[in-house]
Amino acid sequence: KVRIRDRVRGDRKRWLELARANAEQGLSLKVASNATIRRQFESLGRVLSLDETPQRIECFDVSHTSGEATVASCVVFNEAGPLKSDYRRFNLKPASAGDDYAAMAEALTRRYARVKRGEVPMPDVLFVDGGKGQLAMAVDVLRQFGLEKEVPLAGLAKQEEELFVPGKATSILLPRRSEGLYLVQRVRDEAHRFANTGHRKRRAKAGVA
Repeated sequence: KVRIRDRVRGDRKRWLELARANAEQGLSLKVASNATIRRQFESLGRVLSLDETPQRIECFDVSHTSGEATVASCVVFNEAGPLKSDYRRFNLKPASAGDDYAAMAEALTRRYARVKRGEVPMPDVLFVDGGKGQLAMAVDVLRQFGLEKEVPLAGLAKQEEELFVPGKATSILLPRRSEGLYLVQRVRDEAHRFANTGHRKRRAKAGVA
């Protein structure tokens, strides 16, 4: 049985005041964090010359060790941050092992077949980890589903934080203090972490078997 009291004295009053202060501080931090993420989304929209600020971002990465236990990740962000309930991993077929292009193509094909059927939401921006080669491959996959003009797409090269977009011969180099850059780095790092975690689990499982 639970009793709720709001008129308390002594230590209980101090505990209540402390709980209220902690709740107010937590709420303030959450509001500030959400405002920062919104600014980052707005900055990214400007960098990619989008008509509207994106609301949903997907990013794909691939992890393997010499072609063994290849896993691709799909992470999703919105203006509240990582949307972990929408994350997905793809255990890829042996035919894709060791071939990053084939691995990424398989993962995108499996994901965007579901997008085409309306089973999962279409993102406002799709990132693939890699440069011009991965970008061209991703365009081919989207073209198979008639989505190449529906989904803004960018390839992310890690070395110089360059973004490659279809139809542009030169890359977009994000300024070091750009809020859009912080968002891209966070999304990319999360996709990398999620892929690596899945790869390690798949290797461990194979080792036990």
